[in-house]
Amino acid sequence: MPMTFHFLRTPHSRLMQLAAGAAASAALALAPAGAQETPAASQQGVQAVSTTATPVNVGQLSTVPAPQLAVKAWTTLDVTSGQTIATQNPNEKIEPASLTKIMAAYVIFEALESGRLSLDQKVNVSEKAWKTEGSRMFIKPNTQVKVDDLLQGFIVQSGNDATVALAEAVAGNEAAFTALMNEEAARQGLEDTHFDNSTGLPAPTHLTTVHDLAIMARNLIVRFPQYMHYYSQKEYTYNNIKQHNRNRLLWTDPTVDGLKTGHTQSAGYCLISTALRDGRRVISVLVGAASDAARTEMSLKLLNWSFQNFDTVKVMDSDKPAVTARVWEGEAETVGLGTPKATWVTVPRGKSGDIKTVAQYTQPLIAPLSKGAKVGTVSLSLDGKLLRQEPLYILQDVPQAGFFGRIYDKIRLMLQ
Repeated sequence: MPMTFHFLRTPHSRLMQLAAGAAASAALALAPAGAQETPAASQQGVQAVSTTATPVNVGQLSTVPAPQLAVKAWTTLDVTSGQTIATQNPNEKIEPASLTKIMAAYVIFEALESGRLSLDQKVNVSEKAWKTEGSRMFIKPNTQVKVDDLLQGFIVQSGNDATVALAEAVAGNEAAFTALMNEEAARQGLEDTHFDNSTGLPAPTHLTTVHDLAIMARNLIVRFPQYMHYYSQKEYTYNNIKQHNRNRLLWTDPTVDGLKTGHTQSAGYCLISTALRDGRRVISVLVGAASDAARTEMSLKLLNWSFQNFDTVKVMDSDKPAVTARVWEGEAETVGLGTPKATWVTVPRGKSGDIKTVAQYTQPLIAPLSKGAKVGTVSLSLDGKLLRQEPLYILQDVPQAGFFGRIYDKIRLMLQ
């Protein structure tokens, strides 16, 4: 994949203007993952890409159309790249019903990881938890139940009674717990989400979007893989009552290992599903289906379409130079620029070789330079459409050269 560099220059810097000619000749070809990086001969054939554009949903670049689904809204997302593959009505405000419990789980898992809660800890069941309407695991008031049991009732059975009992264990009462959920939603950048309770029972301002739900689900999976086994558990027995996971895809497709169902009369039938196939994980979010069977069938269509028609490939390794840049007035003449984490991108199947990568960074780079300093961006595109943009960082310190070395480079810059 050819990588061509454009350079950002500060207009009022004479040295930057004088260095522009030399800097513009710097170019590098970034090959697919596993290949060697080699200098590019020229900038000919570079495809113009607007690096200020909004990233495109990669499904729009596929010749295979997305399924047509009779629901309120849906979206599908690649977990590794974080890219939305395709979507319908992504920002329409919808009732999440029990999909709310994705964020409730995030807050509970945070409490477990911080030591504020433990799996073997026993929690008192309040009258409020016992009386909570909707689905339940049938815990009894004024008894103590282990957190591990409550988690199974909360996740496998979607028990509202278990949800409130856990919320009270974490925050003292459900209102305080709901405030924590809203704080976490804000931290995750979920601008269209607001929770009025922990369970998903209907409330006037208890709203979100399929876009925000997909981000919630991805964050939960990435942050807390150690608790994902609860979501693939097919049944659970408590108080001599056996209940089954409502996610029928767990029986339909062995690659599906979660995630959450939801249903109210006003919200319709909803499902966040996720599957892992050949090391690649995809999430689908679907709301407003007419029946349990419909949400199951349509969710599987979304998962299959996303896996069959798209690939996710690594285009840059972590802490390895994406480009070697010229340094002026430093002890070293070059420095590696790259990203702190590996960069993955999702594209239509067979199109990974057509990804174009454009790096923009400030020129000239004048020492001293500090590792981790942001100096530009890397934009990945396909067919002239922006797929994603990542910051470009300096990968190692470059101390300032001695007096004569600095003077020599100043003269060289002025002569460019």
